[in-house]
Amino acid sequence: MAEQDLLVECIARLGYRFRNQALLRQAVVHSSYAFERGGGKLRRNNERLEFLGDAVLDLAVGALLYELHPRMREGDLSRHRAALVNESHLALMAREIGLDAFILLGRGEKKSGGNTKPSILAGAFEAVIGAVYLDGGCEAAQQMLRKLFLPWLEGTPALEHTDAKSTLQELLQERYGEAPAYHLEGEEGPSHDKIFSSVVIFRGEILGRGKAGSKKEAEQAAAAAALAKM
Repeated sequence: MAEQDLLVECIARLGYRFRNQALLRQAVVHSSYAFERGGGKLRRNNERLEFLGDAVLDLAVGALLYELHPRMREGDLSRHRAALVNESHLALMAREIGLDAFILLGRGEKKSGGNTKPSILAGAFEAVIGAVYLDGGCEAAQQMLRKLFLPWLEGTPALEHTDAKSTLQELLQERYGEAPAYHLEGEEGPSHDKIFSSVVIFRGEILGRGKAGSKKEAEQAAAAAALAKM
């Protein structure tokens, strides 16, 4: 599918009409793609938009938590916001809107499964939010994020399971009186963009696997996979 066709489909899935479609295209251009085409300058990939989108996410998700949970204390608000905007969760949300199909990657990154890497998915998601902010302003970005995050913010059940490792340990301790163990299966990618693979094991059985840009996030992803099975 041609890049322009990908862009049109991506716009339809986001449910937001860009005035400047070049912003959306930049949001899905990974640095590896820009580099291979002689466009190593920052303005030609999504890294600056990712930086902006990260800031917009923190503000918008914090405001939504404050609005929807008026009795939640400051520490809990901070903890839940951190869980909702971390790499693993943003990668999950990127997959939910089908963003993984639209990220433009270099040949090497594509061959190594770059569109499945949490760091790349989360970065593209943040970049798209940054693009919406620049194109439509704060209100447009907040409306889009409200729509995307509302299922995770209404009621407490979704929030209670954002720390998957703690939840899994509590569950196994309660049922069997034992805690699970985590093992690093491997790592891949360059030193500045490594992807770690972890497994969670209980009584010799692998309960779940996870990948992320840090060992801690990979363990969280493995625990989340285990919880999903259970």
